[in-house]
Amino acid sequence: MSLRVKALVVHTCPSRFLRVVTKSRARPQLLFACDACTGVFFFSSAQPENPKENSYVVASNHLTRFSSSYELCGCTNGFFLYVSKMILIGNELQLYVPLMCNPSTGQFITLPKLKSGKSCGVESYLGYEPVANELKVFSMEWSRVSGVSNVARKWICISGVIYYAASSHSYSLISMVACFDLRSEKLSFIKFMETFSKEMHHSATIVNYNGKLGLLMSRDFGLVHRANASFELWVLQDAAKHEWSKLVFVLPPLWKDVVVDTMCISGMVGKNEIVFSPIYQRDPFYVIYYNVESKTITKVGIQGLEAFQGKSLNIYLNYVENLLVPVKAIKENLRTLCFWVEKDYLFLVFPLA
Repeated sequence: MSLRVKALVVHTCPSRFLRVVTKSRARPQLLFACDACTGVFFFSSAQPENPKENSYVVASNHLTRFSSSYELCGCTNGFFLYVSKMILIGNELQLYVPLMCNPSTGQFITLPKLKSGKSCGVESYLGYEPVANELKVFSMEWSRVSGVSNVARKWICISGVIYYAASSHSYSLISMVACFDLRSEKLSFIKFMETFSKEMHHSATIVNYNGKLGLLMSRDFGLVHRANASFELWVLQDAAKHEWSKLVFVLPPLWKDVVVDTMCISGMVGKNEIVFSPIYQRDPFYVIYYNVESKTITKVGIQGLEAFQGKSLNIYLNYVENLLVPVKAIKENLRTLCFWVEKDYLFLVFPLA
């Protein structure tokens, strides 16, 4: 099943964009987003690579604060997409405005809404297309798409393709993965019922497994706790044939001693480390790295998040600060550019060079 999405492109004059290196720091970091009453707070910290010690502490760095969120969408290539509850634009307070921001610089731009004016039931995605070196925003009212009743809010962009879980039913189990190719602007769906012989719970986490799409899941409806014995990872091998392979990661006895809180799967770093985080902030805050090859477990404390104890933190892996691509320059171009916004979907393109 596939759907050709009409391209709604922002026509630009590339010479007006600064030709710069798009990523200023090559070393990936952890990005934390805390949505409090006073706004969305962003922090970053070092992202350990194959940590050897059983436990250690890293410091967090406060980046910036933006207006309070209605929905946190996600992060790609150093930029973050979310929907603001309320924001002052000119002299007018506006509700549910989509924003693209840069947590490292504090800059943001407001994006147009669908012509329908709807916010409920509309999902937005931010991807990076490496061939053309472009950021692309894609929004859609999924109730208008035949055969799709529900989509997960978690998504991931791998090699210019945005992936997210979807369901053909109104209840929580998912039965397919939606794929939006940013270069061809084509929407398609990958089934996995033939492989799994059943539907999958909505909490299955989409991950980048060594450049391939992976679905990482716990058998306990997505919850992670000390009683877990193993995790399953389904890796997409052939999208056209809907073929998946299965890996099972058996946890060592030490797992029961380290895990004391109910946790969630934050994602994977590389092809051998799963990252877990508590559902609610504790003092001190921490994440857990599990190396599936060496079967080692490392607890990493994060200092500097004490003010958000008891709050829900969203964690994004492999965040690379993007200090040199000026959001202001994009905004200045956007004021004079021509773009179209349809009733049911929106597609915007932002060249980076």
